[in-house]
Amino acid sequence: MAGEHTLKRFDEELERLSATISEMGGLAESQLAQCLAALHERDTTAAEKVIVADSRVDALDEAVQEQTVKLLALRQPMAVDLRVILSSIKIAAALERIADYAKNTAKRTIVLTQGTPPTAAVAGIERLGRLVRTALKDVLDAFAQGDVAKAHAVWERDEEIDQVYTGLFRELLTYMMEDPRTITACTHLLFMAKNIERAGDHVTNIAELVSFRSTGHGFEEARPKGSAAMYATASTP
Repeated sequence: MAGEHTLKRFDEELERLSATISEMGGLAESQLAQCLAALHERDTTAAEKVIVADSRVDALDEAVQEQTVKLLALRQPMAVDLRVILSSIKIAAALERIADYAKNTAKRTIVLTQGTPPTAAVAGIERLGRLVRTALKDVLDAFAQGDVAKAHAVWERDEEIDQVYTGLFRELLTYMMEDPRTITACTHLLFMAKNIERAGDHVTNIAELVSFRSTGHGFEEARPKGSAAMYATASTP
């Protein structure tokens, strides 16, 4: 009976850990959505709310760290249980970084409201943000359902996110070259685009961790990347 009671408690603790991560994921998704809405509406009040709310995500990240340390110390988990705990630490770290990128984007949104950034470039940021936000929602669903196939589908979409980022990067450089008056605004937009693209990379990391929880490994093939052309140099004859 004592053994059954201990196992039940352990299962409850693992469920509580997953619930904490799900709550954290919901907040990170909300932060990303709100920072994009603040950019679209040029709403400094909404942007400031994103900045303030980041502390809630940080607090949940600390809660995950505490729960995992306790589980490792007291339960000495093995096999699947150990993978669940180890992956939880990494997923929480990825979600915390996504929320940080949302906060940084919100900070730059406040600065941008003082100028007139190119409308088309702002629309490009919003498009990139929608792709990442959708991927985040889907990977959180895959996490909740333990759906490796769904996680893999999210993982494959990283290439599209990179391609959109690359196109936006080039577009912003063109604006700056053609009209130096746009340099300040476009520089902020470049940083915002990079923040959102990096958030997408963390979404892809979470997808790999969803696979690791269930199978013990990530995805076998090389991660698809669509931004390599940015760094390519012309070949010499």
